[in-house]
Amino acid sequence: MIDALKKSLWKQFGAAIDMLNNAIMLCPDDYWNTNRKLFYQSYHCLLFLDYYLSIPPRGFSSPLPFMITTPGEIPTDAIDDLVPERMYSKIELLNYLQLSRAKCRTLIAGLTEEKIIERWTKEADAIAGSSTLNYSVLDILLYNMKHVQHHAAQLNLLLRQGINNAAGWIPQADDEL
Repeated sequence: MIDALKKSLWKQFGAAIDMLNNAIMLCPDDYWNTNRKLFYQSYHCLLFLDYYLSIPPRGFSSPLPFMITTPGEIPTDAIDDLVPERMYSKIELLNYLQLSRAKCRTLIAGLTEEKIIERWTKEADAIAGSSTLNYSVLDILLYNMKHVQHHAAQLNLLLRQGINNAAGWIPQADDEL
C-alpha cells in the first residue's frame, strides 16, 4: 500500500511543481522584469516549497540569500515575513525549483509507514500571533502540494491578464518515482 501511495503522491506533487515551472518559463523576460507580483509569487512559492519539504523545519536554510541577521539560516518564526534582498532572475528561480523538485522526489521515495506519520512542526510565533503548525509528514506534503498549485494558478492568472497566455494543465508528472 505504501508504494502505491508514494507513486500517486509523486505523480500529483510532481505535476503541481511542473505546472509552476511552466508558468514561470512562459513569462517573457520583459514582463518578468517589470511585474513584481509575478516575481514575488514565484519567490514566495519556491521558498515555502523548500521549507515545507524540510523535515524537521528547524535549521532550514535556502540556497538563495535573504536579508536576515544570521547568514544561511532562516529563522522559522520569521519565515512568513522574509523579503528577498534582490529580484532574482527567472533562471535563478527555475534552478531553485529544480533543486526543490529533486528534494520532493527524494523525500517521497524515502517514505515509510513510520516516516509518513512523523510530525512536522513549526513553533508558534507569539509576537505575530501565528499558530503552531503541527502536521504528519503526509499532511505537510499534501499542504505543500496545495500551496504550490495555488500559486501556479495565481501566476497563470497574472499571465492571462498580462500577456493573454497561460501554461497548460499537467495531469501527472512524466517521470516515475
